[in-house]
Amino acid sequence: MHQAGTVVIGGGLAGLLAAIGAAQAGRQVVLLERSAHTGGRGISVHKNGARLNLGGHALYRGGAAYANLQRLGVKLDGGTPSTAGEALWKNGLAPLPADPFRLLTSKLFRFSGKIELGRLLMRLGSAEPSALGNVSLRQWAEAEVRDPMARHMFYSLCRTATYGRDIDYQLARAVLRQVRLALKDGVRYLDGGWQSLIDQLQALAVRSGVAIRTRASAEAIVHENGAVRGVSTGSGELIPADSVISTLPPGDSFRLVAGAANTALSRWTEDARPITAACLDLALRRLPTPGRDLVMGLDQPLFFSNHSRAAKLSDNGTIVTHLIKYNAPGEQSPQADEELLTRTMDMLHPGWEQLTAAKQFLPSITVVHDYPHIARRDPSPGPAVPEIRGLYVAGDWASHDEMLADAAAASAERAVAQLLKDAKAGLIRKPTAADAAIPV
Repeated sequence: MHQAGTVVIGGGLAGLLAAIGAAQAGRQVVLLERSAHTGGRGISVHKNGARLNLGGHALYRGGAAYANLQRLGVKLDGGTPSTAGEALWKNGLAPLPADPFRLLTSKLFRFSGKIELGRLLMRLGSAEPSALGNVSLRQWAEAEVRDPMARHMFYSLCRTATYGRDIDYQLARAVLRQVRLALKDGVRYLDGGWQSLIDQLQALAVRSGVAIRTRASAEAIVHENGAVRGVSTGSGELIPADSVISTLPPGDSFRLVAGAANTALSRWTEDARPITAACLDLALRRLPTPGRDLVMGLDQPLFFSNHSRAAKLSDNGTIVTHLIKYNAPGEQSPQADEELLTRTMDMLHPGWEQLTAAKQFLPSITVVHDYPHIARRDPSPGPAVPEIRGLYVAGDWASHDEMLADAAAASAERAVAQLLKDAKAGLIRKPTAADAAIPV
């Protein structure tokens, strides 16, 4: 039996940040990760000298994750890619209107559409959308963007910024805020892939006093009389604790808690709408079509990016590229998606297969386990599970209008802050030797 003030379940981005925050605040922390390594979907796979992320990973420079990591002293070496590129429309390519000159010369838009799109881009770059309330993205776009081609461009920007394709449910204010982040500050691609970020966070967690236990699964969050008493593990061990931060998906957290049907975990699980994507990542000995570094689909939910134009992702000079298809809810067709991604690469970079040094196809990777949407009964889930004192949640799904890595980072920060506030107020109790007798 190990004593711990706080148990963090899950060693992904949210889990590592929560563990570091709690430990640096003076808590005794154990982090449980069921796999052999920390990082979750934030790891990078090393193939033939190249580092391939698990799907698209872009760190928004104006977001909560970037700010949090900078405060922790994490090195975010890498670069911000240019927005110059091309648009995919009716199986053809046209210059992407990424700046006023390209917009004026683009053949994709009528003159009225160019004017409307220009005004829209200016609004998106400066407007504060928080006053929109519970309005879906489609409702907002149909009312505000009249020109059909301008609307196609707008939806493409939204897909690229959020990785989501659920316009009838996506919360307009959250999407608009995310698009503004993309337009204003851009994204950062990291040297060495996201693995470099995870490695630094794990080292920082250890230096902060976190006891990281891999290959250690949580079997149950033990609670009694409305308060957390500890966590039982797959090996039958009980770790007494006065607080638990679960960074698992809502359904997994629900299954760990006896009587969870009578808690907010039930609503959060039922309301969750995961986002998935199909991804084709390649390491190419050279780019078949030089200069074709970014392509956004307008009439297809596709996005291509050469990550090596902004970050060092290989040891041997190979070029790491990423092609993604954003899935609609429930849309999973691995064979059809792989064929679509392959045909798209054939069009964008003919001959790519002969130049491939490493290949990774992810047929349906989960991007986030939930996102801000109009069907949520609790618009801002977490950080506390109100029915069980000492139980908190964090993760990309526990969003208060943030998205992607920003949701993971912001929710971890909220969970730690609420835990410390509750501990100071005496609302959670420290584990005692008597807790060892609690049935597991």
